[in-house]
Amino acid sequence: MSTCTSASRHLDEPMAGTAATARTWLLIEQPGPWGAKALTSSHLDPTLGRALEAATQGTGVRIALIRRPGRHADCGTPAERHIYAAHTAPGNPWLHGAMARDPELLLGLDFAALGQGDPQSFDETLRARPHTEEPLALVCTNGKRDRCCALLGRPLAAELAASGVNGTWEVTHLGGHRFSPTVLVLPNGYAYGRTEAHAVKEILQGVREGRVVTEGCRGNSAWERPGQAAELAVRTETGEHAAGALTVVRTDGTAPRWEVTVAHADGRLWRVVVAQGTSLPARPESCGSALGSPARMDVVAVRQLEETVVGVAC
Repeated sequence: MSTCTSASRHLDEPMAGTAATARTWLLIEQPGPWGAKALTSSHLDPTLGRALEAATQGTGVRIALIRRPGRHADCGTPAERHIYAAHTAPGNPWLHGAMARDPELLLGLDFAALGQGDPQSFDETLRARPHTEEPLALVCTNGKRDRCCALLGRPLAAELAASGVNGTWEVTHLGGHRFSPTVLVLPNGYAYGRTEAHAVKEILQGVREGRVVTEGCRGNSAWERPGQAAELAVRTETGEHAAGALTVVRTDGTAPRWEVTVAHADGRLWRVVVAQGTSLPARPESCGSALGSPARMDVVAVRQLEETVVGVAC
């Protein structure tokens, strides 16, 4: 039986510029089953879930539920749960973690500050501290959103955990079901699609070494989708793999065409023209959905500018 993933792979649909957008991620451990809208259809109090959704609107913070790989018995509410906050903007990426008994504490966070990269309210409210262990590899496994995420994501998460990748978590939703298995790596914020275990291990090794693996990369969640495509295009054009070396400093235009300015930490600038295209022939964007033509970010031109910027803060 054909799936959204098999159709996307067969048609070689490009993945650059398809990552979910969030400058800061807030992750809440919630074992047990997840529904399609997990914040309000899991063992997390749905009233709390709705309040958190409302509190993060327009702040640049995106909330997701996480759980350890494996069987997901209906075990009720955990006594303590892991909570993580991760800021993904190049130049100021961080990952802080805490254990919490009462997730309602999260309503006391300053979400606007979190979205701007200030962890103070998170640290003070949850007695959190910088996460100094493995980077996190979040594998989308929510079969209630799309069956491909369960069929392909859960085996990947299980394989990573069994092979000793301690930062592995299952996550509720990363978007782009048709690119399953999808993975988000924190704190650097790069998302990947059609991912295999050996590739995830290479990606995580890159994080430890301060470099970005571009193969299979969907983009950095810190940027909107035209910026994601533009940054990856400059990396491809220049062979630059250093994490934090590039930042999107300006995006001009509106759909279906943008001019994106990408800056290097050494002051070099590039102007990247990105056009919104249409993926043809029609294919399902999600299993069970009608045939459609997903939008794609096509890089039309990459041009290095003559002027440079001194002291670019990436």
